[in-house]
Parts: sequence; C-alpha cells; structure tokens
Amino acid sequence: MSGRPKTPEAYASLVDQAVFELQDILEAARYDNEEIEVYLAYVDTLLRELRELRAGMADGSYRFGRTDLPFMRIVKQHTEKDLPCIRLFYDINRTHREGLDIDGD
Repeated sequence: MSGRPKTPEAYASLVDQAVFELQDILEAARYDNEEIEVYLAYVDTLLRELRELRAGMADGSYRFGRTDLPFMRIVKQHTEKDLPCIRLFYDINRTHREGLDIDGD
C-alpha cells in the first residue's frame, strides 16, 4: 500500500505494519553488535510512539490533526537506508494530517 488508506481499519493496519517492521529491525540489530546501539536509540522510541498511536486508535481517543505526528521528528532525520520502512511513517503521517482517502484521490 502506498498513500493514504481509505478506511479506519486500513489506517490501523498501516500502523500495525510499521510496528511489525520496527520489531523486525530490532530483531536484526540483535545479530549485528556494531549497529545495535544506533538502532535501539531511535527504533525503541519510534516503536513506543507507534504503540501509543495504535492504542489511541483502539480506545477511540485518537484524533486526526493538522500537524505532524510526534515521531516525525525522528523519521525526518533518517533515510530508507537506515529505516527501510520509512515510507510507512510518511504515509501514516500524511493520513493523520489529511484524513482518510475516502474520495480515492
């Protein structure tokens, strides 16, 4: 999937996918001792903030907004090289700012 999801379920699934990808990065980092501290420094924070976002979706407290999600301060400092799932974060943030793509544009 690329771009904004069309349904709340698809949006939640996008967040779940990003959580899974970060967990995968952490698992891979455990096997590469040279990289582990670099990954854990920001991946743990991203994972925590994504889980908080997802919890808000689950309990109904999440609200779309006009400003970037907090994790974007970290995402914008990285590239696809060190954060292979970076596109997911941009898609999640765009959906947060613009809402669901209910018109299909």
